[in-house]
Amino acid sequence: MILITGANGFVGHKLMELCKDTAASSSLRNVTQEIVNRMIKESNADVVVHTAAISDIGTCEADPEASYFANVQIPMYLANACKDSNRKLICFSSDQVYSACEDDGPYTEENVKPGNIYAAHKLEMEKRVLDILPSAVMLRAEWMYDYYEKRSNYLMMILNAIHTQDSVSFSSKQFRGITYLKEVAENMDKVILLPGGAYNFGSETTQSIYEVTNKFVDMLGKRLIVKDAPARHNLWMDCSKARKYGVEFSSVIDGLERCARDYKL
Repeated sequence: MILITGANGFVGHKLMELCKDTAASSSLRNVTQEIVNRMIKESNADVVVHTAAISDIGTCEADPEASYFANVQIPMYLANACKDSNRKLICFSSDQVYSACEDDGPYTEENVKPGNIYAAHKLEMEKRVLDILPSAVMLRAEWMYDYYEKRSNYLMMILNAIHTQDSVSFSSKQFRGITYLKEVAENMDKVILLPGGAYNFGSETTQSIYEVTNKFVDMLGKRLIVKDAPARHNLWMDCSKARKYGVEFSSVIDGLERCARDYKL
């Protein structure tokens, strides 16, 4: 059985929908180590997938204490509980750990430099969890998208802009992957088998997010003004480490095309 934290959230709900033999954890708000130990023990799960987090960068900057508890302390509680009960732990980290790297990328797992509090806490989480539980898997996830009205994401941003006849802005100088959430869920069987460590996780690209967006809009057969925004730091990952273990994603463009077909956009 797979126990999923944050099961009502953007990532967690899709894992609950598409992965087999899953169960939702209870809320982790204000938990203690003892509460987490009991939750893991009573779940009878073999694997714990931790998706719950405070992921909004601005929120983390405004309240670093809350960010630390959610993004570092709770994963440490889970690591201790999984170590004591011999469970596999998978934690979602972020491509933001590369947000202040000095070179352009694509970045491998060793080349990290966080540029904000959220990113710093995610990187600290990885290190602390792996110190406790070396078999744990840290997934450095990209910006994920899906047809999901409860949370803003790349797909909904584009569709809403088309509907309102607004414009969107992306930089022709920024390279970053974006990932179809369905493919995240489809890869979990392979992720569970990964050796402990940190892995770049998602679709790869050789095109800027500006170029990708223009191609996607053309693919949809819609009209949308895509403005070229000022350059932003790359979040461009090399995902070959996970791919060696069979974790496969469509390219960014192919993933968007698949998503458009799935939802008949």
